[in-house]
Amino acid sequence: MVKKTMKVRLVRSIHGRLKRHQACVRGLGIRRMHQVVEVEDTPATRGMLNQVAYMVELVEV
Repeated sequence: MVKKTMKVRLVRSIHGRLKRHQACVRGLGIRRMHQVVEVEDTPATRGMLNQVAYMVELVEV
């Protein structure tokens, strides 16, 4: 079974954001601006992405 993945990039800073939104970004594995990380496509990661959709973008493969 092949796991589905998505690539995500942080395009807006986490400084001054809600603590739980900062935690979502960190939970996705993003440490700095414009960093691209590959995460599994699960309901949990989808929920985190929906919370911080204004700060991140999906990268096309």
